[in-house]
Amino acid sequence: MAEPREAGAEAPPGPSGLSVLPGEAAEEPAPQGSVLLLGGSEVKSRAVVKYSSAPPRTAFARLEEKTDLKLPPANWLRESAKLGPAGTTILGNSKRSKPFSSFGMAYDFIDSVGNDVDVVSDSENIKKLLKIPYSKSHVSMAVHRIGRTLLLDELDIQELFMRSSQTGDWTWLKEFYQRLIDQKWQRKKKSKEHWYQKAILSKFLYYSINGDGAAQPVPSAAEPRAPPSPNQTHNDTEGASWPAPFEMPASVSDDPSASNQGLKNDFVRNILWTFEDIHMLVGSNMPIFGGGRYPAVSLRLRDNNKPINVLTGIDYWLDNLICNVPELVMCFHVNGIVQKYEMIKTEEIPNLENSNFSTKVIKDIAQNILSFLKSNCTKEGHTYWLFKASGSDIVKLYDLTTLCEETEDKYQNPFTVPVAILLYKVACNMMMKKNQNKKHYGTIRTLLLNCLKLLDKGRHPQIIASANYMLSELFQLDEPKKEESSESPLNENSEESYSEDEEEMPDSDENGSYGTSSDPPDDQKAVAVIKSVGELSVPEKYKSIHQIRPSCAFPVCHDTEERCRLVLSYVLEGLKSVDGSIKKESDLPAADPNTPIPLKYEDESTSGGPECLEKQMALFLDKMGSLQEGHCASQSGMTPGSWQHKMKLQLILKSSKAYYILSDAAMSLRKYGRALRYIKLALQSHDTYCCLCTNMLSEVLLFLSQYLTLCGDIQLMLAQNANNRAAYLEEFNYQTKEDQEILHSLHRESSCQGFAWATDLSTDLECQLSVSCKCYEAANEILLFSDLKSQNPEHYVQVLKRMGNIRNEIGVFYMNQAAAIQTERVVSKSVSAAEQQLWKKSFSCFEKGIHNFESIDDATNAALLLCNTGRLMRICAQAHGAAAAAAGGEEARREFSPEEALYYNKAIDYYLKALRSLGTRDVHPAVWDSVNWELSTTYFTMATLQQDYAPLSRKAQEQVEKEVSEAMMKSLKYCDVDTTSARQPLCQYRAATIHHRLASMYHSCLRNQVGDEHLRKQHRVLADLHYGKAVKLFQLLTDAPCELLRVQLERVAFAEFQMASQNSSAGKLKTLSGALDIMVKSEHAFQLIRKELSDECDQVKSEESGLAPDPSATSLHREEVMKLLSIFESRLAFLLLQSIKLLSLAKKKVSSHSEDEEALLKTSKQVYSQLLRATAGQHATLLERINVILHLMGQLSAGKEAGEATPPPP
Repeated sequence: MAEPREAGAEAPPGPSGLSVLPGEAAEEPAPQGSVLLLGGSEVKSRAVVKYSSAPPRTAFARLEEKTDLKLPPANWLRESAKLGPAGTTILGNSKRSKPFSSFGMAYDFIDSVGNDVDVVSDSENIKKLLKIPYSKSHVSMAVHRIGRTLLLDELDIQELFMRSSQTGDWTWLKEFYQRLIDQKWQRKKKSKEHWYQKAILSKFLYYSINGDGAAQPVPSAAEPRAPPSPNQTHNDTEGASWPAPFEMPASVSDDPSASNQGLKNDFVRNILWTFEDIHMLVGSNMPIFGGGRYPAVSLRLRDNNKPINVLTGIDYWLDNLICNVPELVMCFHVNGIVQKYEMIKTEEIPNLENSNFSTKVIKDIAQNILSFLKSNCTKEGHTYWLFKASGSDIVKLYDLTTLCEETEDKYQNPFTVPVAILLYKVACNMMMKKNQNKKHYGTIRTLLLNCLKLLDKGRHPQIIASANYMLSELFQLDEPKKEESSESPLNENSEESYSEDEEEMPDSDENGSYGTSSDPPDDQKAVAVIKSVGELSVPEKYKSIHQIRPSCAFPVCHDTEERCRLVLSYVLEGLKSVDGSIKKESDLPAADPNTPIPLKYEDESTSGGPECLEKQMALFLDKMGSLQEGHCASQSGMTPGSWQHKMKLQLILKSSKAYYILSDAAMSLRKYGRALRYIKLALQSHDTYCCLCTNMLSEVLLFLSQYLTLCGDIQLMLAQNANNRAAYLEEFNYQTKEDQEILHSLHRESSCQGFAWATDLSTDLECQLSVSCKCYEAANEILLFSDLKSQNPEHYVQVLKRMGNIRNEIGVFYMNQAAAIQTERVVSKSVSAAEQQLWKKSFSCFEKGIHNFESIDDATNAALLLCNTGRLMRICAQAHGAAAAAAGGEEARREFSPEEALYYNKAIDYYLKALRSLGTRDVHPAVWDSVNWELSTTYFTMATLQQDYAPLSRKAQEQVEKEVSEAMMKSLKYCDVDTTSARQPLCQYRAATIHHRLASMYHSCLRNQVGDEHLRKQHRVLADLHYGKAVKLFQLLTDAPCELLRVQLERVAFAEFQMASQNSSAGKLKTLSGALDIMVKSEHAFQLIRKELSDECDQVKSEESGLAPDPSATSLHREEVMKLLSIFESRLAFLLLQSIKLLSLAKKKVSSHSEDEEALLKTSKQVYSQLLRATAGQHATLLERINVILHLMGQLSAGKEAGEATPPPP
């Protein structure tokens, strides 16, 4: 029925409680179902009117006695809302029951199909089935299974075979019927008595109409209609009842949601009838009258000379139960003359005279028939034929689909398309219920696969394309991948799942025999047989042994690639269906000979480089702008808005998502070549989508931004893993047949070159980095011009982070290139233009990256880029320093240039900005420590250069010393020696070196200073202070003995310098004693040197014996050690000699000499003597000389304490 179906709520019996449906007459009340006590046993019956087009009930017109029903009333055969189609259908000359009536109801109440309802059928078919044990008449019905629901339709063999005689469509079934069932078939004509009874009933109903339309006059120009002949009846209905098996309804071909050509719901009311535990959706056209004393009655006409038989009683009783009518009004006549009326309650009908029947038996029949059908009609989508020949007690069930497939054309079955559409509609309906559809995914998939099996690809492209798209939609690609578990709704075997290819359950004697071993040969084609209709009356004779088993659960995909590949297989089938319905390839327009065909490969000199990328990027953004204006350019000639256009858009978008997920999965596996191939296919799909789409959705633009972001990630990874380029190239060039076919479909609509600039696998590192950057920039531009930035803040932040990161990578790339040029170039007096260009590029990238990170408040990454910019400034300073050195010549003394100072100060500014960006160390300790170290290094380097290459031509010595001192102290400030970390030894070494250099500088100033005694004293104090701090820090280190020794020697030299300016012997002796103490305290440095020398000896022995050397062993600079040792020996000898002289002189002048001085003099002489003997030998090894020094240090130390020396070792 064309009008909308709405679920009718239950209402109490009676004339009140009427409701109005939109576009319809007021709906009759839906009486509430009740439990009726019938025939002494309890039978549960409950009916709910789901839809009704009947007008409000009115009382029937009671005819007076002697009314002649043979005479036609004035309103006979006219359309009457109160009778609906009942009055005319009785005669068969108007809307009669059609073979697809159950499908019409199923389409309108799609929610009930497959789950809630056991049977969908016309009430006449239900009554015919329940009367099988009582009736000798034939039964012929088509049965279809959709989930747990059975659809029952009358299969009028006589009408069908008459059609076959005219068109030849059903010859296979006719031949089968004649061969196995009724070898002498011929059309049986109905008697004149049959048509007489039909006509008189129709006239009676028209007479009974009360109110408007009851007394309409007969038009003057028209003669009263006579009952049509049987032949006329057939001819009028033949075309409307049976559609040609080859035809697909036009409306279905345009829109799968619509249907016609016998698929309409023509019933006056649709009722959800629950009979015991059987739930049925029933269509009924029975007129119901009501009003006054009788709120709802059915009206019947009976010949007073013929008693009511059991079949008639069952008929009346079931009609009233189905429509929930409590009473029956019976009009008796004799030869068409009205005699009397009689009122009978529904529950009294089974007890009428000559019409006694048990309601319990009817219940058993219903349960047995349903169990028999459910047990044997197991294959969803198949057409089953339930047949009982006239006068026979045997009921047979055939699988017409299997029989039809044995013929030349398996699409001869006219039920194929309606069944397929119904399967499709049920799947669609389940897909729409997004809250609960996941647990039904196995069921939905089975429905769609069975739908596809039924349809011919060439005849039903739209449904096939749509079903394949829905199959692809079952796999949720945009959801995060979850661990596979038994609790997952996608993996569990849903109770709603069922299989179209299940094996038959074994027969069981207690459940009734379905076997055909003892049957005649004509039963071999039957799926199942009821050998005697009497069995149907036996309680629970047939039990439903076919369970809706979970044998077709949703497939478990063990990994992402498998899931995406399944999706792409469905997408490909959908694309093939769409493409096949548009044009064949030979029908495509020929190429224009004046238009050059774009080739895949181009000259690298013209196509490579960032400049070309800039142009392609501009073209891309222009294209994206045109999409916003709604331009569309399809090459295949699809009409925008057509189903092909809409479906191909959805399929292409699905393929792009699947390829994106595949690319992301390959990326996580580090298969970067494969990842690039997949993202290329995703972008080619999206490019085709852009060419077809007339109105780009923001969601699709967001997808594109995500695709480009991933493409940028892949290009960056390829750039960072250049060593595996050959393997990546092999992965990139591999392509499956499925991918090729999808790409072929895409090429029908577009050249797919819109994103070629982003997806090529380049061998040039700079090009790959540039492509990656352009991908991120394009992704960002899409977010900005489509106003997606505010809607997707997380994605926007990720894109900006990636932009900042890639700009850092490119900046570092250019910076490293500049540093390489600096180390490799021939000595030049100026910085080259190429070097300066690289600086500019690097600086520009860093600056943009810093802006990206600052715009999203990413202080840590902004600090890292500021740190890199500072490093770039230092490289610039080094380049200018090298150029200045070259300009001065090898022999000329170079000075610290202004350009160096400028760039070092810029570097310091960027490092300070980095610290300000971080704020505190707590934000990111590692980055904070790194920036502090770099800043300390910059100050130290600048101070060292100023100290070593003092710019005395521009500045005074005092100013230089001041600047050096300030820079060194700032370097110390940012050098954290206290925090325990991997960098702590470096910091300690740096701090010790700074103190050493400051001490050396003040020592030098003191030597060169003349005049200002206050300043000299200040320098002396500072030198002594920094020497002391340097020694403390170097003593903390185990790998800097030479540096410690050098500082100690400088301290000794500083003491000697002080002694030279002293006049008194006591002062000199005190200074000498302090210097010797310094010498003694150098013992720690010599112990470290001796340990390293011993380790080297052990390592040499290990290598000679074949053992692996210890990688942690440090290499000692022997030349430096020998040089420092020689200086140490000479200074020790000098100090000892001076000490001996001063002590001897003091002894002569002072008669009373202390014992300590005596002991010191004696020790000094002994050590001096041993030192002279040791240094006189020319063949002593370094280790031996170190041992001698350590022995002498021990003697000096012990001599001060004990006053006597230990004899030297042998």
